[in-house]
Amino acid sequence: MNSPVETFEQQRGRMFGIAYRMLGSASEAEDIVQDAWLRWQSADRSDVEEPGAYLATIVTRLSLTALDSARARREVYVGPWLPEPVSTVDDPAIGAERAEAMSLAVLLLLERLTPAERAAYVLHEAFGYSFRQVADVLDTTEANARQLGSRARTHLERERGVVVTRAERDRLLALFLAAAERGDLAGLEAALSEDAESISDGGGVVNAARKVVHGRERVAQLILGVLEKFGQGIETTAVEANGELAMLGMRDGHPVALWTVDIGPEGVRRLMIVMNPEKLELFAAAALSHS
Repeated sequence: MNSPVETFEQQRGRMFGIAYRMLGSASEAEDIVQDAWLRWQSADRSDVEEPGAYLATIVTRLSLTALDSARARREVYVGPWLPEPVSTVDDPAIGAERAEAMSLAVLLLLERLTPAERAAYVLHEAFGYSFRQVADVLDTTEANARQLGSRARTHLERERGVVVTRAERDRLLALFLAAAERGDLAGLEAALSEDAESISDGGGVVNAARKVVHGRERVAQLILGVLEKFGQGIETTAVEANGELAMLGMRDGHPVALWTVDIGPEGVRRLMIVMNPEKLELFAAAALSHS
């Protein structure tokens, strides 16, 4: 029989994966896992038949509580808010059965769901929970859990639109990056969808656009302006963030920005630039370990 510590560690990846998808923050997810550990230590484990289900329930409910205060903080956040990116090199799905709800684009859309819809979607789509199991976690009926999951999936599909294949994404991304590197305005516009938007998250800590920029022409001009103004001394490397290729900008060995995109059949429809230093700490640590 495993010790309480071994049992908990076996479930750590799944717990972090649930909390991260619920909150869009790796640091907050770690706090949730730590809180779950304290509760696991003090629990009467003799009554726990399925430790994995028990711990997942604890983490989900803690995340639902944390989501209320997180959303309150985001209402006073300086400028646009983006999820905190994570490296998925070692664990592409971060503890889940499927790498669902991992991209920054999807995590951003999850913010528009109710907390219960978000939980139902995460547990069912990423972790393969049946709606009966989701109902147990959310303390509701199976019919209501199924309805929550259906509403969440319908909303995300409508908001996100058509998802391209990995090969097509790579092709369109290569065109976008090549045009940006050349400083080619026409090429950039051709790589962007007509309704493209750019979201920059500086958190009020660093200089970043305080509003979302909309439209193909304005986004293309913004990209070239940022590269011209801030690109000096920046070394850009390709990294894997949230299961997708992203570009990490480094200056003097420190990450200053992580760029990732959401791509549809018509081109890049959303550019997300994470510049808040607190949200780049995981990549800063990785850079130091490889230096």
